Amino acid sequence: MQNHAILVVDDDPAVRNSLKFSLEIEGFAVRVYPGGDELLTDADLPSRGCLIIDYKMPEMNGLQLLKKLRDLRVLIPAIIITSHPDSTLRARAAAAGVPIVEKPFSGNALLDEIRDIFARQSSPG
Repeated sequence: MQNHAILVVDDDPAVRNSLKFSLEIEGFAVRVYPGGDELLTDADLPSRGCLIIDYKMPEMNGLQLLKKLRDLRVLIPAIIITSHPDSTLRARAAAAGVPIVEKPFSGNALLDEIRDIFARQSSPG
């Protein structure tokens, strides 16, 4: 899974650092960004991997960031993380084909979503 990068975008440094630590223990290469603007200005985004994007951020929300990435033809699969998603957010995320994992994370929900994404990227066809 070394060729699979996980890009974490969250304005909360505690969440960023915690995710980086826990995902690196699982063997993933992890990059962290404090916001969408920092991710959008990274000229070296991988072509394969997984985005973990916080929904509630100051400059733009997670789905707005994802739309900007898609407009730039960055097609890396994404997971939205947030607390207490309402039905509107769930519907918008589903329409965008993006799973939501609720904070605080319970069990292996986030890790299971990441592994599903990487399994799909690794399967032939």
